[in-house]
Amino acid sequence: MAKKSDDSNYKVIAENRRARFDYFIESDLEVGIVLTGSEVKSLRTGQSNIAESYASIEDGELWLINGYIATLLNAGVFGHDERRKRKLLVSRRELARLWQAIGREGMTLVPLVMYFNHKGLVKLKIGVAKGKKAADKRETSAKRDWNRQKQRLLKQG
Repeated sequence: MAKKSDDSNYKVIAENRRARFDYFIESDLEVGIVLTGSEVKSLRTGQSNIAESYASIEDGELWLINGYIATLLNAGVFGHDERRKRKLLVSRRELARLWQAIGREGMTLVPLVMYFNHKGLVKLKIGVAKGKKAADKRETSAKRDWNRQKQRLLKQG
């Protein structure tokens, strides 16, 4: 399980807010990501999106697919593709656990948040998730609305 750092250097780059609405998140895991220099510089300016991306296990390795990192204008020849596959760094034990969750239990690997940790390294939190049906989404929306209304009533009273 990934721990959220309380350090002041913790900086969120991109967040997938829709994931918690579309999926039941069973567990989450902090993984590293292999990036080029121009990608890291672009992330420091906050130009990325992981909303349409997902993680997949291919050839015994974990990959982030369809993650968007904007190209840096002054990168010159050493730029990067915006939506290339990026390798995710995870231990063999965790990879085996993820493989089992995907294969047997029908789970999906969804990126939840990309951030700089307290050491300044880019990390990605992925969730092992199960898709929600339309009725479950309506129930989640109703609970959220009720909690907002409850907070308003408590604030007024």
